[in-house]
Amino acid sequence: MIRMTTTALALGLAAGAAQAQDHRCFEHEQMARHLAENWGESRQSIALDAANSMVELYASPETGTWTLTVTTPDGPTCMIASGHAFELTSETLPVLDEGA
Repeated sequence: MIRMTTTALALGLAAGAAQAQDHRCFEHEQMARHLAENWGESRQSIALDAANSMVELYASPETGTWTLTVTTPDGPTCMIASGHAFELTSETLPVLDEGA
């Protein structure tokens, strides 16, 4: 099963610039309500990208659907990716020390 990890979220941050004139943009409250009512998704994580845009990952652990959104400081909330097979993980950092 595909795992949606922090790494995948970081990759999604780079896609934020691509959402500029996307027609899948709505007011933040409207987007959150739509994702909850139609897909059973709630916010699972939140971060700021380099442009100070808010990046949010909404997902439903029950159905496995997920949606990545970006909200610019002065603009609407836009969907930049969505999919299925969401799984919440908590992974530790790998040991990078090869010895002294």
